[in-house]
Order: sequence, then C-alpha cells, then structure tokens
Amino acid sequence: MMDRSLFEENVMGLLSELYGAALRLAKNRDDAEDLVAESMEKAWTNRASLKDAGRFRPWIFRILTNAFMSDCRKRAVRPVQALFPEGGSDQVTDFSLFERLHQPFLLWWSNPEKEFLNKLLSKDIEKAVDALPETFRAVVVLSDLEGFSYQEMAEILRVPVGTIRSRLARGRGLLQKALWEHAKDAGLIKSK
Repeated sequence: MMDRSLFEENVMGLLSELYGAALRLAKNRDDAEDLVAESMEKAWTNRASLKDAGRFRPWIFRILTNAFMSDCRKRAVRPVQALFPEGGSDQVTDFSLFERLHQPFLLWWSNPEKEFLNKLLSKDIEKAVDALPETFRAVVVLSDLEGFSYQEMAEILRVPVGTIRSRLARGRGLLQKALWEHAKDAGLIKSK
C-alpha cells in the first residue's frame, strides 16, 4: 500500500493536470474543484487497489473520469440517447475540416489550414470542447489534452480500445464540425 508521503508526492505532481482535465469535463471551476477533491478522497481510500505505483497517473485519471461519469448519471444531465448524434455515425465521421479548407491553389500563397486555426481563439475551442457530449468529451480530453494512449484510455474508462477509437473519431468529428460552424457564423469562412 502506498504511504502518505508518496501519495502526496504523486498527487502534487499531477494536480494541475487533474484540475485541467476536471475543468474540461465539468465545464466550470466549482464542479471541477469538487471533482478533483472527490477523486483525491476516493484515491486515498482505495490506494490499496493500485498494484503498480508506476501506473499512478492512469489510475488516478480513471478515478477522476469514473467520478465524473457517476456524477453525470446521478444528475441525469443528458439522457443516454443524447450521447450520440441523430442519424448515426456518418454525419459525424464524414465531416473533415481539412477537406473543407484544403484548396490546392491556395497553397501558392499560404497554408489555409494554419491561417484558419490561427483565427480561432482558444476560448472558441474551449467552448466547442465543452459542448461535446460527456462520452466523447472525456475521450477527447484524455487523448488530445492529457496525452493518454488508446490503451491507457481504455484502462481509465474501462472500455475496449475499439470503443476508445470510435469515441475519439466521433468526438473529433463533432469538434471539427462545431468549429467549422462557428467559423462560418463568425464570418471567417464564406458560406457557399
């Protein structure tokens, strides 16, 4: 079992990452702080379940993610049916921001993808991530913001790697589509 000083050392090293992930998941500071506090309490109480101290990071993120998902179920913020967009996966996976922006003749002057992404403010990206359904947001946050591998995310969320890949693809597709729509609404891209 992990002793108090080692536990504190591990937690302090990950606290900002945990808070960042909690903020992305919970969408507000108060809930994020509560989520981190609840996760720390659960981690301390269940520290005997950690078999390999080298796996502390995925273990603590699993606790954080599970606490978030449990809280969502308790609050019933979104029914299960709302976690997947209407009309199946084709609507989500068929959208490609790169294909929409990539016009070969534009490459003579500059990189349109880079210019477009530079125009989007980080707050706009944060809003788009926040708007993702919880199931997809959790995977996007763990992968793209926290840098976990597919295998680590599968362990954290306790789902098969194939489910991780599917949720990540759909989450990224929803994110791309939301950013595309935002760019059109903001006048950054002309509608055809």
